Amino acid sequence: MDILMPQLGETVAEGKITKWFKNAGDAVQAGDNLFEIETDKTSMEVPATFAGTLSAINFQVGEVAKVGAVVAVITGAGDAPPPAKSATPAPSATAARPHAAQTSNGASLDPWNAVRTPERNFGPARRNDGTASTPLARRLAVERGIDIAEVSGTGPHGRVVARDIAAAPDRKSSSSTSQTASAAVAGYDPKTYLEIPLDAMRTTIAHRLVEAKQTIPHFYLTADVAVGRLLVLRKEVNDAAEVGPDGPAYRVSLNDFIIKGWAAALTRVPAANAVWAGDRFLRFRQADIGVAVAIEGGLITPVIRNAESKTVTGISREMKDLAERARSKKLKPAEYSGGSSSISNLGMFGVREFAAIVNPPQSTILAVGAGRRAPRETASSRIEFYDVMTVTLSCDHRVVDGALGAELLAVFKSIIEHPVSAIA
Repeated sequence: MDILMPQLGETVAEGKITKWFKNAGDAVQAGDNLFEIETDKTSMEVPATFAGTLSAINFQVGEVAKVGAVVAVITGAGDAPPPAKSATPAPSATAARPHAAQTSNGASLDPWNAVRTPERNFGPARRNDGTASTPLARRLAVERGIDIAEVSGTGPHGRVVARDIAAAPDRKSSSSTSQTASAAVAGYDPKTYLEIPLDAMRTTIAHRLVEAKQTIPHFYLTADVAVGRLLVLRKEVNDAAEVGPDGPAYRVSLNDFIIKGWAAALTRVPAANAVWAGDRFLRFRQADIGVAVAIEGGLITPVIRNAESKTVTGISREMKDLAERARSKKLKPAEYSGGSSSISNLGMFGVREFAAIVNPPQSTILAVGAGRRAPRETASSRIEFYDVMTVTLSCDHRVVDGALGAELLAVFKSIIEHPVSAIA
């Protein structure tokens, strides 16, 4: 049976083989790790789902395989030997896929190609003739300038999948690409710079940022938030931690309180705890908060699920674990997918304030600046200094109107300025 390159998320189109745990000819048991793959977001081990003999390895360490490509072949005792190596997926790759599940209304749901997420402005899931396409196929078609209506699908029931787009002629000619690249460096002396090719992560980030800024009507709301009480509470919480042989049992950061406070604000303003889904909103019953983590070559946003119901110390432990595994690319897709809103904190770099780009299909992201001492006038017309940080809320105007965004930011400000009863 064929072992296919799995699709680890809607926007993942390929993966690089970084390690093989088995050699050709080795016996394989169900559950044995076969190989390790690295995508633009994570790296993970792929296990065998059935027993047999690893009779063919089609991609070596360091090679990149498209989603759906036949990476290896496992044969049983009575199976015929595999055909010659082919780095491209067979037209009828569905034979190696899990059986389609049956939904309550009797419709089949292909676990490999089912449309499970919002359309993200790449067009409808079905064409006028009723033929469906996967989200990944629609994204690739837009990026390559291909009319998906002219592509014949080889997926279940004629569905257009990623390999169909890969096989279609690219409308964006190589000559125009070369001209664009040449124009971009015109006037620069080649002796004065070093060319850095884009890796998979940087390419994905570039596409998604362009998508977000071109298709999402952003607006921004900024507020100064007093954090004096929060700093006192944070010190008390850390001072209360038990000290063991390896040091304190925990050490919470200001960002941990911000995550908790943002989750609490979203649950108090449920109309803003929503994402854009093309022809509707998805309004959530819980606050799943994505937190931007800088990693080598880009960033990733692991998600704290049900953050409103977790303690600050629990959020701190979970965030430290997610951030550590994010930097080593060990996160699972479920740990960085979804989320009802996000936080980007550049305060540790001394950035006073900034505006973040909304991460589709989410409709809000909170940008957090550095804490500082600032003067203010008191009720008695005297000047005093206080601890303050500036936050900027970026909103998708299709989901969050100005008044709703202002209400959400005001609730967050109140929670942070009065933290004992709200998030302690």
